[in-house]
Amino acid sequence: MVAQNATLKSKEEIIEKLKKPEVISGSEILLRSLVLEGVECVFGYPGGAVLYIYDAMHGFSDFNHVLTRHEQGAIHAADGYARASGKVGVCIATSGPGATNLVTGIATAYMDSVPMVVITGNVATTLIGTDAFQEADITGITMPITKHSYLVRKAADLPRIIHEAFHIANTGRKGPVLIDIPKDVSAEMTMFQPVSEVSLRGYNPTVTPKKQQVDKLIKAIETAERPLVLAGGGVVYSGGHEELFEFVTKSGIPITTTLLGLGAFPSGNELWLGMPGMHGTWTANMAIQNADLLINIGARFDDRVTGKLKGFAPHAKIVHIDIDPAEIGKNVPTDIPIVGDVKTVLEIANKDVKWAANADAWRAQLAGWKAEKPYSYKDSDEVLKPQWVVEMIHEETKGEAIVTTDVGQHQMWAAQYYKFNQPRSWVTSGGLGTMGFGFPSAIGAQMAHPERTVVSINGDGGMQMCAQELAICAINNIPVKVAILNNQVLGMVRQWQELIYDNRYSHIDLAGSPDFVKLAEAYGVKGFRASNKEEARAAWIEAMNHPGPAVVEFVVNKGENVYPMVTQGSTIDQMLMGDEE
Repeated sequence: MVAQNATLKSKEEIIEKLKKPEVISGSEILLRSLVLEGVECVFGYPGGAVLYIYDAMHGFSDFNHVLTRHEQGAIHAADGYARASGKVGVCIATSGPGATNLVTGIATAYMDSVPMVVITGNVATTLIGTDAFQEADITGITMPITKHSYLVRKAADLPRIIHEAFHIANTGRKGPVLIDIPKDVSAEMTMFQPVSEVSLRGYNPTVTPKKQQVDKLIKAIETAERPLVLAGGGVVYSGGHEELFEFVTKSGIPITTTLLGLGAFPSGNELWLGMPGMHGTWTANMAIQNADLLINIGARFDDRVTGKLKGFAPHAKIVHIDIDPAEIGKNVPTDIPIVGDVKTVLEIANKDVKWAANADAWRAQLAGWKAEKPYSYKDSDEVLKPQWVVEMIHEETKGEAIVTTDVGQHQMWAAQYYKFNQPRSWVTSGGLGTMGFGFPSAIGAQMAHPERTVVSINGDGGMQMCAQELAICAINNIPVKVAILNNQVLGMVRQWQELIYDNRYSHIDLAGSPDFVKLAEAYGVKGFRASNKEEARAAWIEAMNHPGPAVVEFVVNKGENVYPMVTQGSTIDQMLMGDEE
């Protein structure tokens, strides 16, 4: 306790020292302001336009800077850090190509409502607009994919701008904010005056809902015979998982959680029906199509969830709870709109919600469907099935790992066969579907939670997009465990070409990919390979027991498809069940 109090005292002393007004450079103001915002880890890549900033970092130890090997790795790592921790992720890149290399990661965070502050350098203010070396209008380029952006003109504005940026990023519907700092601004000397207040005219997200709308929800539950909760990533981002659990268990309303909502409600609970949508469970999709009351909590009615809109939840009265009023009614007409923070809305609703007494037959029917038609696949002792690999990873990690994925078939198998019981344990690119996201996001998640096991499940395609970040795992001993489901093909594209494009396979062969074990070893990371069940379990256990980072390449069946599947243009009850049909 003495040591802890001493640490707290030293942190307080550091903060007080950093708040001291004095004449310093814009770069020093930036670093001080980040620490005052509680930043503990920054991911970045230096270049000419941010050299003053990196010069100020020399000997700076108040936060940890991780030098990635590509700007895309930096922003995906910051994204993973934010999703796993609930804090604002921060990354830094230089002007021009450094900044534009962040664009995919910014869009990824924007689509999935992830709070991030993205700092870019720019050419000197006197050169802006002249097509100077490594100049790019990054504020203009990213305008559609940021909550807000700043082009800093004076160093004296930095304390206010940074404080506002963190406030905007982490309130309301969360998302990325960009701060573009010209090189002369980062060098400018000025009096540092820390800022603690925020006043933004026109930016006042509604947190507390209108009580009469919540009362309408309660009345709708009292009369419903087939109610259903559809919970999304908004539950996780608001920290409302405990309130959601109370709401569902008090009301007895069955629940389905979207791809980004996995972990918001315990998967082992009898009321959980699985994930809905294109690769969702039969029970979840049929529940939506037969419900008479659908309560959307923090989901945006994404097309991968709804399928064909004309025919989605045809019998249901729609309740939509969301902090972003623009989402309500955007895709699906809403009968009871409730604008507010999910956690706050549920706190209010839980005071009045009672057991949905009319829904006893509905609960029994759904329990029967759930037992009758779970996720399933044809196992094999001859070829390694990817579904079995995910089940094995779940078993060996006891379901307690933070799991990140890239995008494709492996992502869906991970969502289907790894069972999540706590929030912020599932990190994946939902809205944008970004290949290359999985591995660097795991690095960020591990930096956020050094005490937890972090598993990055990837395909052989996406792994090659950011494989260079293996270097920072080796150098910094970041103990991420990487599982590569190697089917030597762009699996999801192949599946679509098989089922929708009449087996016309076009440019999907990844057979020329590297030996992933040798690739890992080239970076100084332990590598393993497995092609059958016995090898797979042994390799994974050895990787788990290894104290540092490890890569396990699982050579899996090339022709395996993800089922169930709802093809585009179909309603979500029109599912291809694959081998089970």
